[in-house]
Amino acid sequence: MSEATERPAPDADAWADACAEDLAAEQERRRAQYGPEPGSAAEELRKLLGAVTDKFAGLFDGPSGLSGMAAQGAVQQLISQAKAAVEPVIERNPEVFDHLAAAGGELLAAYRSAVEGHEKRWTSDAGRTGPGGKGTGPDGTGRDGDQGPGPTEHIDLD
Repeated sequence: MSEATERPAPDADAWADACAEDLAAEQERRRAQYGPEPGSAAEELRKLLGAVTDKFAGLFDGPSGLSGMAAQGAVQQLISQAKAAVEPVIERNPEVFDHLAAAGGELLAAYRSAVEGHEKRWTSDAGRTGPGGKGTGPDGTGRDGDQGPGPTEHIDLD
């Protein structure tokens, strides 16, 4: 074969490099559009503590702030005690807060699942209600033959 017909060997990593560049560009675009990604749960807790501290400090500053050095000192002491109690836990076990956040999300999902089933039944019963909003049974009385208000249901979240 002549040198004119030979092709150079393709770069084996060219595809991976192009994908990495595209991913980095997309991540930068998202950061610009939505802001930085949230940190770990421990970092977010630290940010929350800082925001609460700043808010309380702002309550006592300026002409519209609450007066009283005693009140300001008490609040500052309370905040410093809370930080002193939480910071060592965050430092020793930051992953605990990630697990707690995940567990909270799972509990919320389980609660939503339980409630959605009841909501579907409640809304489907609304279409079969008779006069006065009560469901009617075969004899024209309440669902169970009662004459009182509609039945109450126990929601079992177990």
